[in-house]
Amino acid sequence: MNILILNGSPKGENSVTLQTMRYLRECFPGHAYRELHVSQRIRSIEKDFSAAREALLAADLLVFCYPVYTFLVPAQLHRFIERIKEDGVDLQGKYATQISTSKHFYDTTAHEFIRQNCEDLGLRVIPGLSADMEDLLKEKGQNEAESFFRYALWSAGDASIRQPAAQKNRRVAIVADLTEGTELLADMIKRFQAVCPYPCDVVDLQQFPFSGGCLGCFHCAADGTCVYKDGFDTFLREKIQTADATVYAFAVRDHSMGYRMKLYDDRQFCNGHRTVTMGKPVGYLVQGSLDREANLRQLIEARAQVGGNHLAGIACSEDGGDAPIEQLSRQLVYAVENDLQLPPNFYGVGGMKIFRDLIYQMQGLMKEDHKFYKEHGFYDDFPQKRKGTILGMYLVGAMMHNKKLSKKIGSNMTKGMLMPYEKVLKKGRKLRKQR
Repeated sequence: MNILILNGSPKGENSVTLQTMRYLRECFPGHAYRELHVSQRIRSIEKDFSAAREALLAADLLVFCYPVYTFLVPAQLHRFIERIKEDGVDLQGKYATQISTSKHFYDTTAHEFIRQNCEDLGLRVIPGLSADMEDLLKEKGQNEAESFFRYALWSAGDASIRQPAAQKNRRVAIVADLTEGTELLADMIKRFQAVCPYPCDVVDLQQFPFSGGCLGCFHCAADGTCVYKDGFDTFLREKIQTADATVYAFAVRDHSMGYRMKLYDDRQFCNGHRTVTMGKPVGYLVQGSLDREANLRQLIEARAQVGGNHLAGIACSEDGGDAPIEQLSRQLVYAVENDLQLPPNFYGVGGMKIFRDLIYQMQGLMKEDHKFYKEHGFYDDFPQKRKGTILGMYLVGAMMHNKKLSKKIGSNMTKGMLMPYEKVLKKGRKLRKQR
């Protein structure tokens, strides 16, 4: 496979983001990789697009690599995308994905920008990797990067990465709102059940005898039981949360999932703020279209991110045919069998930090939440304990404020930032020799 790495960092070779892609090159040999430093060389590309056009046409998979700058991609990469459109190069049917590094401050808007522009160009978009700037320096971050790229290659049709065999002991819970006028949704559920290799239990929320909506009374904070006696808390834990994956099925109405699905969501407060299905993938079957429902699409992504659930895919009735449903099934199976878990983005990181601060303050009341957060390491960076890093930044800040020292440091600071990554790349080269 011909893989074109579009380096969107103005730092070119010295890009921290690029080191992740270079590590992945070592981990996944057998492909033809080419780097194009599109941001650093944007002025020459504006004058002569021929070399970029040739590289784009030769590629099977495009990988946009960039640091997040002020909610979006760097301006230079923004200009490169404009230049692609101005040239009119035909990229229909090729695959594209993205790798970003940041501190997760609105990496979501940057990824959405790339996704939308790729779709404008007729590219088939594979969800990207949103990494922290230091993720690659840790084994967990390296594993997440490898997991992401293996999934990207599989999605792009790499024959060496096969669809995993579905284990017989798996189960999917389909949580559906089959209200009046959802005959098309019911048919989509049947088609999903037919193609999914796992047993699929349909939970129709219209059939559950809800006594009412969440009252916000905090009765459940003490022992996890709801003030209502309709048995929802037990039903939720035994029938739905024990599944290996969850598929939500609803018809778009009033720019949301509908009242019944919202009732179901609210009543899950019997779990407090505990992400009890963390690590289990989710998917969606939607009657209607999400093209005009930006807020609902954002809600779906944020819902998965805060819950720690990989979003395997969304199949909409307006996509047409069985292909989207079959694709959702394949992606869900891949995620389950490979335990696919990627680093969280702004929604997941920001949302959990807000809850973490809340639970820490309310630990006397929300004892089970507090215990859960401690057990899962949600307090590991709270309050900030990296005293060495803080002191180091004071030292660098003092040096940068000294005019003489600042001149001497110059570009060496960027090179110094890359020094820890050399060890990671050596590890990647070692892995390559072993494979």
